[in-house]
Amino acid sequence: MIIDGMPAIVTGAASGLGEGTARALAAKGAKVALLDMNAEKLEAVASEIGGLAIACDVTSAESAEAAVAKAHEVHGACAINVNCAGIAPAAKIVGRNGAMDLDAFRKVIEVNLIGTFNMLRLTAADMADREPNEDGERGIIINTASIAAFEGQIGQAAYAASKGGVVGLTLPAAREFARTGIRVNAIAPGLFGTPMLLGMPQDVQDSLTATLPFPSRFGKPSEYAALAIHMIENAVMNGECVRLDSALRMQPK
Repeated sequence: MIIDGMPAIVTGAASGLGEGTARALAAKGAKVALLDMNAEKLEAVASEIGGLAIACDVTSAESAEAAVAKAHEVHGACAINVNCAGIAPAAKIVGRNGAMDLDAFRKVIEVNLIGTFNMLRLTAADMADREPNEDGERGIIINTASIAAFEGQIGQAAYAASKGGVVGLTLPAAREFARTGIRVNAIAPGLFGTPMLLGMPQDVQDSLTATLPFPSRFGKPSEYAALAIHMIENAVMNGECVRLDSALRMQPK
């Protein structure tokens, strides 16, 4: 798909991987709708790249439906959707204070997996209204998994389960949408320089980067975005989850 002029929707776009992807898409000429719950930061990023800021809670059907409708109204039917919204709280299944709170587990699943599915279902329906290109393609959806989907550490049960669900969603969605010319891929990042990691004490950051074979540094949001751009432009890349992790294989803890 040629990105220039295409309507795009990016979730989690106020910071981190989402912001990096929104900036990369705008630089390629896409008409970008940025979705996030942090309205103030969202407006600032959107203003810088000439995008459309839409406050959105991806776990809410009504909020997401309104956001996709607004993006359609301003930019036209979605052609590109990259879902980066997510949370990563740590908690053991059974810790010092007993069993993990069920609502805490539910919240992670709701944001990372159900929120991703919520956007996928809505943007895919929106893409179906588009005229196909010469390949018969109408759109592409890229979801964010994690290497925790494959090597979840102690304390990551909820996060790993949610991201494992994103991986599992990729192929059946790609197969279902094939008849309408919509591709679905996922990216499984390792340790990336997002606000969450960069807000940790320096000694903790140093210990984390020491586990990375090469390069021994956090990935950059621009590097995540570069892979997303490649997936969009490479028409035969479909139904795939790609690790982006400096060859990291996480240990139990």
